[in-house]
Amino acid sequence: MHSEGFPPPEFSRPVPVDQLPSKVSRRSIEAEPGERAALAERLGLVELTALSAKIELEPLARSGFIRVNGRLTARVVQSCVVTLAPLAAVVEEEFELTFAPPEAVLDESDEIEVSWGQQDPPDPIVDGCIDIGEVVVEHLALALDPFPRAPGAAFQPPPEEPESPDGRVNPFAVLSSLRQK
Repeated sequence: MHSEGFPPPEFSRPVPVDQLPSKVSRRSIEAEPGERAALAERLGLVELTALSAKIELEPLARSGFIRVNGRLTARVVQSCVVTLAPLAAVVEEEFELTFAPPEAVLDESDEIEVSWGQQDPPDPIVDGCIDIGEVVVEHLALALDPFPRAPGAAFQPPPEEPESPDGRVNPFAVLSSLRQK
């Protein structure tokens, strides 16, 4: 269920949509140690000590659309962007998205009326499956702190050295030195 030329997802949990009941179905998934190590590398983490999620898949009428609701919980260790010290954090994130068959094209002639409003348009169902593991990883990546900082860590820029005796930098002095060469 992966594109040619790309490695398979590290935490793949494909769910065949033709095997889903007509009502809501629930799944609980958890990453194994090897999967967590590969995901830590992919996400730039020091360590991913736990990753689990509870997922609900709900077919929407006979449209072929499937709503996926989930809640992920992860324990991560990131590097402080200032001190590089390891920082442990717990990430909890709820998400909701919709999947549709790739051939589903919405126009006025469709029987169901769908307004996406503030939501993203549906993701395509690939090869008849929804990979709920990859969905969880994508939402974990979005939930991570992009600039984790240790408490009290502050960036100190290096002091600038003045180039002239009065402390002002003359941009033309650089040009004239180049011209003399």
